[in-house]
Amino acid sequence: MNLNKYIDHTLLKATATKTDIITLCKEAMANNFFSVCINSCYVSLAKAELKNSTVNVCSVIGFPLGAMSTIAKVEETKQALKEGADEIDMVLNIGLLKSADFEAVYQDIKAVKQIMPNNLLKVILETCYLEDHEITKASELAIKAGADFIKTSTGFGTGGATIHAVTLMKTAIGNGNTKIKASGGIRDTTTAMQYINLGAERIGTSNGIAIVTDTASVDNKY
Repeated sequence: MNLNKYIDHTLLKATATKTDIITLCKEAMANNFFSVCINSCYVSLAKAELKNSTVNVCSVIGFPLGAMSTIAKVEETKQALKEGADEIDMVLNIGLLKSADFEAVYQDIKAVKQIMPNNLLKVILETCYLEDHEITKASELAIKAGADFIKTSTGFGTGGATIHAVTLMKTAIGNGNTKIKASGGIRDTTTAMQYINLGAERIGTSNGIAIVTDTASVDNKY
């Protein structure tokens, strides 16, 4: 099994410098990871660093709260794609979901997907803030809006991926084609394999090297 191709090698903290992003890209190339996952201001830098490699660029959008306007998410997505992003990980509007304004949540995701028909869209549910029925509903709304993946977490909430949340997401997908990305708190090979065996097709982590080399990670929280 090619574990490295499940990894979105991630650096999203506010203090990440250009040098840090360049290092991330070099690590991703050295380990043949699927992508680097970064904030949108660094897309062009990452694209330049990765230009002669097979590593994709994944940009987060509306990160980490998901609470900005739809138009802001759409424009941020447009710019990220223009600068070379291959994939987009957008944060669902959690407050609107909890307000039971499901139409607004759906339209928010749909507006982003509509401008990127040929690129993968992952929708971050931030499951640590959701009740079981909300995880199910959020999954259904994202699927209906055209999400290619549903993703557990930003890594900036009160918790990351859980087996329970991924099981609920998998149930919501049923026989559909939507995939699952597990992220947040996955720091070793055993944990990564648990999620892959459960059906996750991508792992978001800042501990990708530890995972593929089966070594203990030091202090990377994501």
